[in-house]
Amino acid sequence: MDEPKWDASEAEILVFALERSRATFGWKTGGLDADALNRRFPPSEMTIGGLIKHLTTVEDKYTYVFFTSGHGEPRELDWGWESARHDTPGQLYSRWREAVETNREALGRLLENGDPGQLTPRGPNLRRALMDLHDEYARHVGHADLFREAVDGLVGEDPPN
Repeated sequence: MDEPKWDASEAEILVFALERSRATFGWKTGGLDADALNRRFPPSEMTIGGLIKHLTTVEDKYTYVFFTSGHGEPRELDWGWESARHDTPGQLYSRWREAVETNREALGRLLENGDPGQLTPRGPNLRRALMDLHDEYARHVGHADLFREAVDGLVGEDPPN
């Protein structure tokens, strides 16, 4: 992933930070089979599959609550750390990718004027919403990093290009 230019705008930097966290999350959780996705890491109830399903829900929340005035329906209304056991790896990965792409499109429309200070359709300004979404990823990238290392030893800071 290319770093932003030295003179990048605030909006470009905010989107870059979010995209970098998304890419890292995708790398740390990607390519696993159902057993690996459903493995628990006691004492937590968390699973990698549950993290994927949770962040699908978060993406949808930001898309449909903050970025599009509530138009459309979130895909994952009911989730829990164990609920991902009922989904195949393909379903988990494709739903997350679809939610990310839908969010990117909605966010792109809001950022056409380049102003992260503008209010979102239903609440905080865009800067705040982007930072909150990024923080959600940052929190769970750490979980995914530890869980993935326990599953197959994958370590590293940034996904390969």
